[in-house]
Amino acid sequence: MTSVPMNVPEGADRCLVMGVVNVTPDSFSDGGRWFDEEAAIQHGLDLVREGADIVDVGGESTRPGAARVSLQEELTRILPVIRALDAEGVRVSVDTMRAEVARAAVEAGARLVNDVSGGLADPDMPRAVAATGVPYVVMHWRGHSHDMDSRAVYADVVTEVREELSKRVDLVLAEGVTEEQIVIDPGLGFAKNADHNWALLAGIPKLAELGYPLLVGASRKRFLGRLLAGPDGTPRPFSRSDDATLAVTALAAHAGAWCVRVHEVGPNADAVRVAAAWKRAGANT
Repeated sequence: MTSVPMNVPEGADRCLVMGVVNVTPDSFSDGGRWFDEEAAIQHGLDLVREGADIVDVGGESTRPGAARVSLQEELTRILPVIRALDAEGVRVSVDTMRAEVARAAVEAGARLVNDVSGGLADPDMPRAVAATGVPYVVMHWRGHSHDMDSRAVYADVVTEVREELSKRVDLVLAEGVTEEQIVIDPGLGFAKNADHNWALLAGIPKLAELGYPLLVGASRKRFLGRLLAGPDGTPRPFSRSDDATLAVTALAAHAGAWCVRVHEVGPNADAVRVAAAWKRAGANT
């Protein structure tokens, strides 16, 4: 299959870091701090300076309960940001569930399509991505934000997610996407509760056996805030779960993740380098 499905820094022998730019007014993680076009562009450039290998630009919130935005609104939010970042040489991915947005984003300079629905939200998506030839993140997904929590029912979450991802990849391949384009994502927090998320993180080696690069997106998600809840049971705020994200990043990188998607890039860029050094040392003993 493949080892690294897009151009990466020369000599990179570590897990990559994808920084997040939410061009939305209602993101769970940053409360719309980057909704302004100029602020979003500057934030993307700052993430690269902090060590991001890829900058993931999205114009539609996928937080639990979020309502969808119109096609035109999504395009208006993200295309100027993608064009500006590409002009600065930034490796941009587009976070979208719409084929038309994916096509326009690639034309604007995006080099990867990150589809949280794995092609289920828009049946035209796999064909659109196949035509572009860019890498395609196929995430495990069972439904839109408004009802995904009700779908978090598993007997064996690692086995079921692995099987559902495998079937989804087969369907995407049948639409013309090549094996070399595919990245998989277990979809932490998407139709998963906290126990499911932890099981999937521990199961990274089993998921990696599918043979595709693995993207892990744990940053600032609810299960981390709940793990770090105060004595009264109040979950830790999203913005104060970055240290826990660092721990997940280091462990995921050591377990074989191809890339981690994070909000706070600098410390996570350090964490993947620590994990790489640890693995190298282990290989030499």
